[in-house]
Amino acid sequence: MVVRKLGKVVCGVSGGVDSSVAAYLLKKRGYNVTGVFMRNWDSRDAGERCVLDAEESDAQFVCDHLGIPMKTVDFVKPYWHSVFTTMLEEYQRGWTPNPDVLCNRAIKFGVFHKYATERLGADFVATGHYARLRTLPDGRVQLVRGVDGVKDQSFFLAQVEQRALQRSLFPVGDLAKATVKEIASSIGLGKIAAKKESMGLCFIGKRDFRSFVEQYLEPREGSFVDMDTGKVVGTHSGVHSWTVGQRCHIGGVPSAYYVARLCPRTQQITVRDNITQPFTGARCTPMLRTGSARAHLFRASAVPDKPPAVRCLFKTQHRNGLAWCTVECPEASRAGPERLCGGLTVTLDEYHRAIAIGQFVVLYGEDGECYGSAKILGLGPSLHEEQEERQHQAHNHRSSVES
Repeated sequence: MVVRKLGKVVCGVSGGVDSSVAAYLLKKRGYNVTGVFMRNWDSRDAGERCVLDAEESDAQFVCDHLGIPMKTVDFVKPYWHSVFTTMLEEYQRGWTPNPDVLCNRAIKFGVFHKYATERLGADFVATGHYARLRTLPDGRVQLVRGVDGVKDQSFFLAQVEQRALQRSLFPVGDLAKATVKEIASSIGLGKIAAKKESMGLCFIGKRDFRSFVEQYLEPREGSFVDMDTGKVVGTHSGVHSWTVGQRCHIGGVPSAYYVARLCPRTQQITVRDNITQPFTGARCTPMLRTGSARAHLFRASAVPDKPPAVRCLFKTQHRNGLAWCTVECPEASRAGPERLCGGLTVTLDEYHRAIAIGQFVVLYGEDGECYGSAKILGLGPSLHEEQEERQHQAHNHRSSVES
């Protein structure tokens, strides 16, 4: 746990229970707290504007109730350029981006931190994230999983820069979600505690994701092709609307299909009707490659740039459980205490389904320490591809024997 000297804290408030209790705990500890509500999306939909206005109203209610000032700041332009357009570009490439990771790195712990420290004179910046910070012997700060294993949000913070983490506070990271709600109810914020938890991307709301994305990207017709038979089983309006592992409802087809592979060049989506087979994961090296992209590491010694490889835990999706892997850094070189040029090769102990290019692989130690993260730029052969290769080799062997 990081112990901070008391000072001025700017706390991001969303109108939700987590940020509300975070602000309360900070004030209770003696900090001079100011709440800031961020507007990151300029909605074209009147219904969504009403939702955003209601959230701002709830945030103002909380700050008034706690007796702290509140400001509203507009980050629509930087969000559009740093998060949203990047997301669209990656979908067009057939990738599976994570805009929440990008938003935390560029907005909440980027421009918001700069605004809070430079414009408002904050000593520290707080949010309602379920994560913890730990001071290392060299004085740097280490990101650690939150106490509540289900609500832990360290995954979304794994790309945040060290300089931002050193001025960050996560007041609810040591608490369970149930405890946070109890605190809110006990201090007169029962209506905030009772609010339904917001899920998904802030700019989509309750709309269908595919319909939303198609407002911004031109449709490109392509085919659904059955992985096992090679037959075309349907058509679609572009790979940008789909992601690996997603269920496809194809008209005229009695059984459900699931996306196994995307090809943006041909706009072909390879599908399979058996989700129980981990057709998009493999145990072979390299399983996950981060290519020439720089890996973001919190502690240089956690993932050595020379042999031997390191054993650690990983996840590629927030809701997934942790699993074991082996990480290597072939031909890597340091680019500072947090950067590793050359990328990582991650070999998984077991097969995993629905891992996709564009996702982030986040690495952890057994004690919950987050070693860092990197964007996945390449995948090893899938189980299906391995089986096909073995069959091909067996066929060639039989042919050579017969001849």
